[in-house]
Amino acid sequence: MVVRDASHGLEVLLLRRSDVGAFANYWVFPGGRIDDTDLGADEIERARAAAVREAHEEVGLIVDPANTHPYSHWTPPAIQPRRFATWFFVTHWGGDDVRIDGHEIVDYRWMTPQAAIEEQMQMAPPTIVSLHELAEAGSFAATRRTEYPRWVTRPTKSAAGVPVLLWHGDAGYDALDSEIVGPRNRLWYPADGPWTYERSI
Repeated sequence: MVVRDASHGLEVLLLRRSDVGAFANYWVFPGGRIDDTDLGADEIERARAAAVREAHEEVGLIVDPANTHPYSHWTPPAIQPRRFATWFFVTHWGGDDVRIDGHEIVDYRWMTPQAAIEEQMQMAPPTIVSLHELAEAGSFAATRRTEYPRWVTRPTKSAAGVPVLLWHGDAGYDALDSEIVGPRNRLWYPADGPWTYERSI
């Protein structure tokens, strides 16, 4: 996640993928898989190297590895045929020279996290949740963490058939039951309607 501190608050860089391939037309953060050339002493360091490399390859940004910090770790649902555990990092960018290739990435926007949430842009669940967290942070300095939450997604449906993604801390997480009353940490994610993230923990 590439962010910058603006006069009106924190802004985040969002990229729009092309209409071909996985996550077609989705708005995403810069990123990609770890390559053999991404070296490091452990998993986090290799993932950091990949994040720095992808920022340069996708949008031409040369970010400082020392200023690129682990933020969270995501594990997709077990039902997905292809699962890729993903580290999210956050880094600060002070320039304006974003460059996209016009093929894999066809557009970009600097936005406040809240504006992206309100616009209901087409995004994957980890992006949506991360935007909510960035909106709460309000500045790059406030995004620094000493512990990195690990999000393991459990999908289910409400009694009305609406898809719901549950995460640790939600009352229905262990039982995989969205109807259980209690704390909330979930995303209502209907295919044909607006999504809503609920968190009360």
